Amino acid sequence: MTYTDQLQRYLFDKADVRGELVQLEQSYQQILANHDYPAVVQRLLGELQAATAMLTATLKFEGEITVQMQGDGPLKLAVINGNHQHIMRGVARFEGEVPEGDLQAQLGKAHLVITITPTNGERYQGIVSLDKPTLAGNIEQYFNQSEQLNTRIWLHANGEKAVGMLLQQMPASNIIATVSFEHLEALTDTIKPEELYNLPFTEVLYRLYHEESVQMFDGHQVTFSCGCSRERSLAALATVGRDELDSIIAEQGSVQMHCDYCNTTYKFDAIDVAAIGQTQAGNDTQH
Repeated sequence: MTYTDQLQRYLFDKADVRGELVQLEQSYQQILANHDYPAVVQRLLGELQAATAMLTATLKFEGEITVQMQGDGPLKLAVINGNHQHIMRGVARFEGEVPEGDLQAQLGKAHLVITITPTNGERYQGIVSLDKPTLAGNIEQYFNQSEQLNTRIWLHANGEKAVGMLLQQMPASNIIATVSFEHLEALTDTIKPEELYNLPFTEVLYRLYHEESVQMFDGHQVTFSCGCSRERSLAALATVGRDELDSIIAEQGSVQMHCDYCNTTYKFDAIDVAAIGQTQAGNDTQH
């Protein structure tokens, strides 16, 4: 399979401003696959994936970032997880009909939670109330509150593709800035969703910034992986007491492990559970 999903970073030579542009299709479709999401939830998950993909570019270390919205409305949860290699997965949970409109109608009283988990080091979590009508507006608010950095985000998704752009004021550098953040923001505001869906990165950036001096970095491929497997599920069952597993099998015929991300169910019978015990015994003997 050839992946077209890409994340592009760029800098302006005459401004303390960095930019990002992401276009997602295959990884977005894989997140939606095997789930019966209504169109409004599909779009919101796409926006959330595009936003999280751009946030993975801010990771200066090996680790993961999780962006989730939790509320008491019809849409209970929407979450995307990504890492420094731009591998992503996501899921949503809802009850009843999720209405069109702003986030408050969909999520009710809700919070945006951004969790950064380095492979080595301390976990960080930032939380802001979801009181803006759009996801982009709430992530901008998160950056303005937690980082004190001017940030603008554009997000679009249509059930087939998910796209996004980000502009962010960098901490003061050695650049003699002759171009303002507001000027670049106004230029970027002219982009149309159809252009982001369909045009190559270079053409998007040329249309917006052909009078500016822009430095582009190497692009990054974005991929989907839920991370589940039959082996991992068995390893998780190994932490459950044997008596409890035997009881479930006696009552239901098998033990089932379900992956919310890809909607796969793994079934294990009495023979599988007995094999877990034999494996553990073998490991204990080796020790």
